[in-house]
Amino acid sequence: MGGSPSSIIRAKRVKNRFIMSTITLLTDFGSEDAYVGVMKGVILSVNSSAKIIDISHAVDPQDLVEAAYLIQSCYRYFPEHTVHIVVVDPGVGSDRAIVALEMMGHVFLVPNNGVLTLLVDEGEIDAMVRVENTHYFLNPISQTFHGRDIFAPVGAHISMGIDINSLGSPLDPQDLVSLDIPKPRISNGDELIGTFVSIDRFGNCISNIDGDDLKKFAGNDDEKGFEIKTGKNIIAGFSQRYADVEPESPLAIFGSFGYLELALNCGNASRRLKIKKGDAITLKLKK
Repeated sequence: MGGSPSSIIRAKRVKNRFIMSTITLLTDFGSEDAYVGVMKGVILSVNSSAKIIDISHAVDPQDLVEAAYLIQSCYRYFPEHTVHIVVVDPGVGSDRAIVALEMMGHVFLVPNNGVLTLLVDEGEIDAMVRVENTHYFLNPISQTFHGRDIFAPVGAHISMGIDINSLGSPLDPQDLVSLDIPKPRISNGDELIGTFVSIDRFGNCISNIDGDDLKKFAGNDDEKGFEIKTGKNIIAGFSQRYADVEPESPLAIFGSFGYLELALNCGNASRRLKIKKGDAITLKLKK
């Protein structure tokens, strides 16, 4: 697939720049094949002191919406000056751009395909460029594995302190691809309607409804009761912990990343309740 150890340019630490020694990886590569391991090998060949953290490699293939929610939910738990590499890239080998974005003390290296849609609403962009300086790429470049040949070496060089402006020309925020990600909506004033965007390995079904959405819908009255419905399943009210219900019983709970999820205590809610990504979830105030 191209590339060789001799084609890797070892970076020199740059004076007066932050050294971003932590690099995260978020991909849809899975763990069965060699792709993730090879990316890590390239990173370490450039920056042998890099700390590489796997956010996840279990994004469903080509699922840009799931990737957008994951990077927006997870980046904040890493120290400032972390480099976040996202390779969920159905357009690999095409003319889609690769973007390096610096904001909120972090750098994000992603394909320009919408995975930044939720993130860019979080703060001000400090710098953003189209990655095109081949000096930082492996050579030759495979048309099917930019994760190895572009993302990994470029991310490693960034972690050594290079200014992202040396990677290519500035990219106007208007040229950043945006996904049409469904947002929760209030219907007829009495229902909050959201969508399931992710299902984790436990079968917990995670929606796009967060605490702010709930507050806009119901105000501050904690005494109000809720009915949560998806398909033929109806759950009364929220739980504070999985153990609030009997084993194998369903519950609605705001999970660790702040989004409402439907779960099954010690069971798989996706299978039992027949929920899949893209299904609707409805909250209604009890009369």
